[in-house]
Amino acid sequence: MSDYDAGLWHSESDPRLRSTIVSVWVLDRMPDDGDFEAMLAASVEDIPRLRQRVVQDALELAPPRWEVDPNFDPAYHLRKLTLGGKGNLRDLLDLAEPIAMQAFDKDRPLWEFYLIDGLEGGRAGAIMKLHHAVSDGVGLVKMTKSMVERDRETAVSGVRKRRLADLPAPEAKETADRLRDALAHRVSVETERVGRVAGGALRWLGALASDPVGTLEGARDMAASVGRMLRPITEPMSPVMRDRGMALALDAFTVPLADVKRAALAAGGSVNDLFVAAVAGGMRLYHEHHGKPVDELQMMMPINLRGDGEKAAKAGNQFAPSRFLVPVGTVDPRERVALIQERVREQRREPALPYLDDVTGVINRLPRAATRNLMEGMLTSIDFVTSNVPGPRRPVYTAGARIEHMFPFGPPAGAAVNITLFSYDGICHLGMNADRTAVPDPQLLSECLRKGLDEMLALE
Repeated sequence: MSDYDAGLWHSESDPRLRSTIVSVWVLDRMPDDGDFEAMLAASVEDIPRLRQRVVQDALELAPPRWEVDPNFDPAYHLRKLTLGGKGNLRDLLDLAEPIAMQAFDKDRPLWEFYLIDGLEGGRAGAIMKLHHAVSDGVGLVKMTKSMVERDRETAVSGVRKRRLADLPAPEAKETADRLRDALAHRVSVETERVGRVAGGALRWLGALASDPVGTLEGARDMAASVGRMLRPITEPMSPVMRDRGMALALDAFTVPLADVKRAALAAGGSVNDLFVAAVAGGMRLYHEHHGKPVDELQMMMPINLRGDGEKAAKAGNQFAPSRFLVPVGTVDPRERVALIQERVREQRREPALPYLDDVTGVINRLPRAATRNLMEGMLTSIDFVTSNVPGPRRPVYTAGARIEHMFPFGPPAGAAVNITLFSYDGICHLGMNADRTAVPDPQLLSECLRKGLDEMLALE
């Protein structure tokens, strides 16, 4: 694991910080059993992480490692259920809630996939559950490309026509092998890090000689940026969403992407600026409903660090969890967009962003209790999280079934609520994942968020 992935893994010593990603799909029909198993078998072979579990060496010389599960059982990860009730989206989300709340079996690969029949109109559902240590949202989209096709008629090719049970057996790993690999990993990482620091130090000394004032100011700015990245937040700013628990509430809705783009253009911002401004407006309405208006709230937003090329296609997490104040009380929609746009730009200019893994590596070397306390201080008082993940621009299919909707649910991970936007086939799919202890009235919050979005879409 990278140091940052290991931080996500270890943070779950506090169950409130569980980082489970859930995606709920609505399909136009039930996938073909044989084709779906073949597709999933090919995906497991194409994406090694889906067959790997997390293993820690006995002496904790290195971060936990991904290792092929010798007891990999496909039947454990792929499950089939029948939906009760009216068979609508609300019933599907009700089914997904306890699945999202359940911790992973940490001795197995960190994913589950549910196929659900019984939706109204002959439709079917799917629930994909993945641990955040496996990948971030952008990486997840790249990983799931092998699980979908571009049209209904595309058959699973003969090369891919296989069963999960036919996958080759893994090589056994002994304790001594793990210790040797862990030591080699630590030496490699530290050698690379020392080389990077040494090279940086030489460049810094050269810059210091040519521009002492500017170089010292840059060092000061870097130290301040690291401090902002790690600073604890003692308590939520929200006077309403105060406590944290483990029960979750999911809700979802859609809006045409074209309408969002049009409103963003009218507001002078990006789709993400408009989305965050809409959530902020919904938060204002929610707090006003409770008679406790607020001017600002603390928001966390992942900043994508993926570039182009091979690195961008890999699994794992390549984002920085940026935390900053958002103007919730600003009533004018355009003014709110402008303020948010500038604050997001400030976060993207943080000097410490490219060094996130190095910073996390230092944190992971602290005593476990100190690391847990630091993570709790950074995360459990965040008011809300927003995330914007681009998906396929055209409809995609899985084993002959068209995926009509893909609803995203990022983990609150210590915040009161996570609101994620996933654009797919010209539609913005918004998923709300709320901590029921912080938000005992999730339906009200959902209604306020919809009103906040409608307020932004009314811009001309």
